[in-house]
Amino acid sequence: MVRQKKSLQPVLRLVAVKTSIFRLRCRFRYVLPLASTRMPSEPRHSQQSDLAECERRIGYAFRDRGLLEAAVTHASGAVNRLASNERLEFLGDAILGFVVCEKLYSCFPDSLEGDLTRIKSVVVSRETCSRISDALGLVEFLVVGKGLMIDSVVPTSVLSDMFESLVAAVYLDGGMDPARRLIERFMDQEIVNVAAGTRGLNHKSLLQQVSQRDFGITPTYSVVDEQGPDHNKTFQVLARIGKRTYSPAWGRNKKEAEQRAAALALAELGHAHEAISSTGVVEGGEADSPEETASTISLPRAAADN
Repeated sequence: MVRQKKSLQPVLRLVAVKTSIFRLRCRFRYVLPLASTRMPSEPRHSQQSDLAECERRIGYAFRDRGLLEAAVTHASGAVNRLASNERLEFLGDAILGFVVCEKLYSCFPDSLEGDLTRIKSVVVSRETCSRISDALGLVEFLVVGKGLMIDSVVPTSVLSDMFESLVAAVYLDGGMDPARRLIERFMDQEIVNVAAGTRGLNHKSLLQQVSQRDFGITPTYSVVDEQGPDHNKTFQVLARIGKRTYSPAWGRNKKEAEQRAAALALAELGHAHEAISSTGVVEGGEADSPEETASTISLPRAAADN
């Protein structure tokens, strides 16, 4: 029996070594293949210089440059999909959502769940993330394949995924604190813009919140006029809280007119900071004429859809 145990020892040691190697390969498989993902003509020192500039722009220096390389590698430029930023984007999306939700929860203690959800949906949207990537010029560091060259138009989704991948890479490299600082550095102003109404705000929801808080009732809306042919009508709508009515507003459809009427009502109630400039609203006055409305008004999608 003792002799059998001795004969098995070399086999067990070999199994243990192979298991350790397998675990290491699984742990670092998204990092190791990346040396060949950039264009062959680009020297290695140039890659490192690019990565250093990328670090400077996002305000974080990596201890493990492999994570940064993975974050900037699109699936088309990777040896395989596990070597791309797809897994990092998955993780980064969750981290970004968590940090923004936590920020909204603490900064807006009086806001309802629906309002927080609407703000969050704009702040963490693909458009916002891609805009940040574009402003930072991150496309300069994007590693792609022949089918998606840098000198062509890069899809919004690719730029958005790149920012989320960088969030995840920072988290894996340095923990939650630097990831949070990265997110807050670029997202705090987005939160301010949306909450102040300069981007993607729902005025009807805000007016309902103000009305219920201050008067205990829900506002209503009435169409007071409509102009134009059936295929291109504009509508004039006013908001009413109890017996008080507010200045009417024009819109290209009833929903848009209601949003603009709600913005006017907010202004007249002393919540002018919650009106958005893109509605053409002037505090204490009436919105644009139906002709101007038909040709110039363009509400953010999040507002127009509700």
